Amino acid sequence: MTGAHDDPALLLRDFVNTYDVEPGTDHVSTPELLAEWLAGRGLVSAGTTATGDDLATATALREGLREAMAAHHSPRDADLPDELEDALAALPLRVTFTGGAPRLVPLDPPATAAGGLARLAAAIPASAAAGTWPRLKVCKEGTCRWAFLDTSKNRSRAWCSMSVCGNRTKTRAYRARRRPPAG
Repeated sequence: MTGAHDDPALLLRDFVNTYDVEPGTDHVSTPELLAEWLAGRGLVSAGTTATGDDLATATALREGLREAMAAHHSPRDADLPDELEDALAALPLRVTFTGGAPRLVPLDPPATAAGGLARLAAAIPASAAAGTWPRLKVCKEGTCRWAFLDTSKNRSRAWCSMSVCGNRTKTRAYRARRRPPAG
């Protein structure tokens, strides 16, 4: 199956952004919504159903990816969050050399939500191979945490939007410096 995105990084970004931290809106909050989202991205066949276990795996995968992307702001290598490791371990994947290059492929057919989540997980090494994985980050503004692809030349972008989140952060820091000392 081919997804709606040719770039695996954009697929991963969009999946992480199914939960909008600021208003607390979750676009895959039910098994039905998860199945619709996966089908809408071409990761599963239309009409595929998801279970509560699929939803729990998807939520752990999404929040683990968010934490892994947050670690991309630091130059040091960080271990994957435990919830991401656990979610990835639950997915039916295998390595194949079809086409001459190693890649991950799902074991489950596209008619299962687990197979769709495995296709999503396979986008992680595909993004790494394309060089975009370390450019996937989440906004440093604690109230936002929106995932974005850092396309800056020196890979130093910290916020999803300088005009919104960057401005909030800088204004907060300015006000803190201008505040008279306590006592």
